[in-house]
Formats: sequence, C-alpha cells, structure tokens
Amino acid sequence: MQKTSDINVVETRVLPSPATLLAELPKTDAQADFVTRARRDIHRLIFTDDRRFLLIVGPCSIHDPAAGREYARRLAALAREVADRVMIVMRVYFEKPRTTVGWKGLIMDPHLDGSHDIAAGLRLGRTFLRDVLDLGLPTATEFLDPITPQYVADLVCWGAIGARTAESQTHRQMASGLSMPLGFKNGTDGSIQTSINAIKAAGQPHTFLGISLDGAASAVATRGNPDCHVVLRGGTAGPNFSPAHIADTETLLAKAKLPQSILVDCSHDNSAKQPERQPEVMRELLAQVAAGNRSIMGAMIESNLAAGNQPFPQLREKLQHGVSITDACIDWATTERLIREIHAALAPRFG
Repeated sequence: MQKTSDINVVETRVLPSPATLLAELPKTDAQADFVTRARRDIHRLIFTDDRRFLLIVGPCSIHDPAAGREYARRLAALAREVADRVMIVMRVYFEKPRTTVGWKGLIMDPHLDGSHDIAAGLRLGRTFLRDVLDLGLPTATEFLDPITPQYVADLVCWGAIGARTAESQTHRQMASGLSMPLGFKNGTDGSIQTSINAIKAAGQPHTFLGISLDGAASAVATRGNPDCHVVLRGGTAGPNFSPAHIADTETLLAKAKLPQSILVDCSHDNSAKQPERQPEVMRELLAQVAAGNRSIMGAMIESNLAAGNQPFPQLREKLQHGVSITDACIDWATTERLIREIHAALAPRFG
C-alpha cells in the first residue's frame, strides 16, 4: 500500500505531558499568589482609573538564562523604586515568530544548536519564569504555539499575540481561554481593525482542538477572555503612536464598544526598527499623557544588558554576554535612565 501520510515527517518525539512538567516544576503558593495579584493589578491599569503606567520591558528574547537572570535582578530592584507610579513587567519571551526562517526561541531550540530539544526548552522556560517571579517581578510573554500555554501559562502575568498571528483564528481561540490580561498587536500592515476584531473574537466562548493537562487530544471549551486590549506597534506604512493615530484608535475602539485602553510598543515599526529611537517614542507618549491623554495606559520597550544584537547562528561560546540574538535592544544604562525619566514625568498625575 502506498504511504499517504507523514511523507515529509522525519521524526516524532514524545514530550512530557503538561501535568508531568507541572508536577516536576510546580509553582509555589507564593508564586501563585503573586501571579494572581499581578494580573489583578495589570487589569486595573488597563481597564480602570488606576493612574500608574504599565511598562513591559526586557530582552527581545531570552536565549541565555544566566544573562536573563542578571537582567531580571537589576530590573526588580529598579521596579521597586518606581512602583508608586510605574508597574514594571519583564518581557520573558521564549517563542519567536520568524518572517521566513531563524531561531524560534528558547523553548524550541534551548541549546542554540538546531537540536530542537523541546522537552528541555519547556523545562528551562518554566524554571526561568519561576526565578523571575521569585524576584517579585511580574512576567510577560508572547504566545505563539497553541500547545505551550499548557506548560507555562500559569506563571505568566501578561500575554501578547503578535502582529503575524493576531489575525489567526487559532490564536484568537487560544486567547479566549488564557487566564491573564492579553494584548493583541496591530497587523504588520498597521491595521488596527485586525486587533479590534481579535479582541472581540477572543472575548467570546470558543471550542477548539487542543490538549489536556494529561497530553490527550481534546476539545477545549472556553468562556472568553474579557481582559484583552490593543497594542500599537506600527506597520509597513510607518509608526502609529502620534496623537492623530491614537485618536483614530480611540475612535475605532469606541465604535466597537471596547474600552479605550492602548499600549504602545516603542520598538518595531514605531521606531523604524532602530532600537536607539525607542526613548524618543516613549518621550512623545509621555508628552501626550502630560497633555491629558487617558487612553495610553502603557508601553513596551526592548532592552537588554548590552545594546544592539549579534549575528546568529554562531558558536555558543562566542556569543557576547547580554546581547540579543533576535531584535536589537537598548542597553541597561539607557533603560535605567528612561525608566527614571518616565517615573519623574508621571509626577503631575499623582500631585
């Protein structure tokens, strides 16, 4: 008989079930309480009159857990200093969407060598999330593969659906069952309507194919996620954080009967893919806030220990410490100055 399936599949590796991994690396009661409080606080910043500013900041991706922990320790100390006006959440991104091909993130290729040891990647990612939470620092990540949330989502305080996947039915369904506040980025073409449609879809109940905690193929039924919002990241036509763009987004949200809550990604097309311009974008947002805008409730910044990025693939021992292997970032010194500047600029809101 002619073979008609798996013609292009060369290997299938069985992974531990989510329940197995969660039992191997359980969250503590303290971690569970912290995640619950952080999610509640983030909800308040997005949807109520809480005047604090939500700042999601950190490496484009985590590829070196040791460098990531060093960054997290610095950020946690700074977060405590500015907590009265700024709620800092660390980017802990383990999955990277690729325009064509490239490194897909710590979960998919934790050894950075193309071996794709996903089981080790899941363990490494879950361990890293626990370490960040133990520092008193909320966590943020982008959800890309619809199966990975079963392994790590209980340790995530804020989630994102990226520009390439915001239009995907699979990701909208997945988002409808996630337990944390979640931002949908506008499409790569800059379409805000893509985000709005995604928010409305994710807010509704869905039933879709997934896996259970035991790893069995399952029909997953959700109640809908009411805590979704727009993330502006620019598009092929250019940036979209100007007062006119913000006003247009507010109008679209109002027309869709959605809360006027906007988070601006200072990177990507909003900075013309020049990371050193992120502080400029942030300052323009702060000027709008100072002028009375209430819909801009937060921002996102890509930051690492050192500036820029480095070519990859290359030998792991040749990689520079604290330098991104995906999108370029601003360095720690610039990040620290900018966060202190944000804190100072927000003083009039609390006067």
